Amino acid sequence: MSWVYLLLAGLFEIGWPVGLKLAQTPANRLPGIAIAVGFMGASGFMLWLAQRHIPIGTAYAVWTGIGAAGTFAVGVLYFGDPSSFLRYLGVALIIAGVITLKIAH
Repeated sequence: MSWVYLLLAGLFEIGWPVGLKLAQTPANRLPGIAIAVGFMGASGFMLWLAQRHIPIGTAYAVWTGIGAAGTFAVGVLYFGDPSSFLRYLGVALIIAGVITLKIAH
């Protein structure tokens, strides 16, 4: 169950940078900040649950990896962030590292 908590923590980790991005426009400032804070809390709580049975270094690396890769994808798909072969390669390396950590656990 700890790995499920960790996966959820990583997915919630994607939500807070998106909330902060939404908060960049004056009309969405307060809702965006509220979204960011809510996702931060949910992500942190799920990470706390996951760390009961997963080593802190592994949990943190997987959590940030999911968050980084997911936020990159959301940025490219929904916010027009730049994409290139090297940026995709970098995300692929992050994902490969996360998979390696899971296998090595």
